[in-house]
Amino acid sequence: MKLFKIENNKLSSVSINQFALEKEIQVLIEKNVNELFELEFVKSELKVQNFRFDTLCFDKTSNSFVIIEYKRGTNYSVIDQGYTYLSLLLNNKSDFILEYNETTGSTIKRDEVDWSQSRIIFISPKFSDYQKTSINFKNVPFELWEITRFKNELIGLNQIVTESDVDINSTVNSDTNKSVLNQVSSEIIKLDENYHLNKSKNRPEVIYEMYRDLKEKILSLGENIEIKIGKQTIGFKQNKVFTDLIIYNKGIGIVLNLKRGELNDFENRTEDISEKGHWGNGEYRIWINTIEEIDYGFSLIKQSFKKQKNQ
Repeated sequence: MKLFKIENNKLSSVSINQFALEKEIQVLIEKNVNELFELEFVKSELKVQNFRFDTLCFDKTSNSFVIIEYKRGTNYSVIDQGYTYLSLLLNNKSDFILEYNETTGSTIKRDEVDWSQSRIIFISPKFSDYQKTSINFKNVPFELWEITRFKNELIGLNQIVTESDVDINSTVNSDTNKSVLNQVSSEIIKLDENYHLNKSKNRPEVIYEMYRDLKEKILSLGENIEIKIGKQTIGFKQNKVFTDLIIYNKGIGIVLNLKRGELNDFENRTEDISEKGHWGNGEYRIWINTIEEIDYGFSLIKQSFKKQKNQ
């Protein structure tokens, strides 16, 4: 990652201030893990059996545990370590529950945790091409983030994003590795857009077209709009999530992150869900079932986007 400073329309490069120790990265991330990843910090250097996890966090959005590991070198396998650590987590659930309750003072029960959303975040100043390629499978529950510290007190974080339709289970030869991988894969679900779009084998092609069209319109609203994949929804976020989409066989549900009275629904087509249990953020929902209805749904989404952007 290169960074430049603008002065009188001229660019000057900002020098990198290398991390001397892995611990420097760990301390920085742990003190800012909510700001960086929207996670709750739980424990540093958690020991389970003969292994030590660098950082244990909890994702309150998905109700799942997240392990963060920090690396300065490139001579290690994120696949081997990742699956070993996830296997340990899944086989020692009570230890993680106990650690969370004792450290945070909160109380969660085993069945309140969504173990299927457990994941590992690897953070390093640089990953090798081999490490980047090793996670290029559709169902690997790991994230790689490269971190750069600059001399003007700026920090850059860049996620390594890969796309593949290959199932990692089909590539493993060792019986031992396959046993660990199969156990983790059987319990953990990698959530992405395809997970929602392909939930049903009988989904009409028009639903895919509707989603692609609506997604393109939403992303055109502004820069840096993030897609947040949940178990039941696909959320779109800038400062906050401003809309959630629910994909089903007959159309798309749009949940608007507005409170009662904040929406101008001039065709009176939304439903008030403020007093109902529901998926997504907000108190209004509309169901659209045809391509022709997308424009109206999008006009409502724009209201929620403007509201959340200004808060």
